[in-house]
Amino acid sequence: RGVSETMRKGVGFLLEKNKVDVLRGEARLAGEGRVIVADETVSADHIILATGARPREMSFMPIDHEHVLSSRDALVLDELPESMVVVGSGAIGCEFASFYAALGVRVTVVEYLPQLMPLEDEGRCRVRIEGKKGEEELTADKVLSAVGIKSNIEGLGLEELGVRVERDKIAVDEHYRTNVEGVYAVGDIVPGPALAHVASAEALHCVEHICGVESDPVDYSVIPSCVFTSPEVASVGLTEREALAREIPYTVGRYSFMASGKAAAAGERDGFVKLLFDADRKLIGAHLVG
Repeated sequence: RGVSETMRKGVGFLLEKNKVDVLRGEARLAGEGRVIVADETVSADHIILATGARPREMSFMPIDHEHVLSSRDALVLDELPESMVVVGSGAIGCEFASFYAALGVRVTVVEYLPQLMPLEDEGRCRVRIEGKKGEEELTADKVLSAVGIKSNIEGLGLEELGVRVERDKIAVDEHYRTNVEGVYAVGDIVPGPALAHVASAEALHCVEHICGVESDPVDYSVIPSCVFTSPEVASVGLTEREALAREIPYTVGRYSFMASGKAAAAGERDGFVKLLFDADRKLIGAHLVG
């Protein structure tokens, strides 16, 4: 949280340096190019919504911040628990599971889908755990809810203005325009990967479009992602599952870290690179573990 606060102050400095006026308070759309911030009304020709997201909460597992934790709570625990159940095996869940396991906590990960990290390329091994009496009841000091994030779109006045929302996301075109003239949206509140570098790219293109600067739309097919577990997992492009679904002929190339002098010198030889090529030998996907 200390690092996050330092980064936040850095952004604040850049805003001040570039003479950007900052109004603090809850805001909502008021129609016809107007936004209400606290008790003040601000007018503009263009309005960009960039309210981000927060940890998602499941109805069957309400977060009480003491026994059932959000990912933010898990960053600032006063002491290590002896055990923890992590519900959800996406990037957030696996990162925290790896982190706490490295600190000596007994960690169990619960995932509804057939594989860990469901969005990554499928591995070759599947492990199914079943107790002697069938269903097994897990006991732990803490439960970390890591079931994804929820877009911050409530209370913005979207309904009153008629901004179209689909599946908890604001619907936008390739320039991040909503269906309401002069209202735009970027980042975690629009469809696409919920990643900081994606939000930055979207915001840049959105502002360039507003200013009449020609630029290519964001190409979501080449956005990299990384899961900071140990070992780390990184990927870009298509998985084999996606290539098969799109009926794209492909070949696979694999390379072991054991053949890498750098990995051998670092004592980290466990890992591999997996590349997918289409029929024209064009790289269409890359997956790395190590």
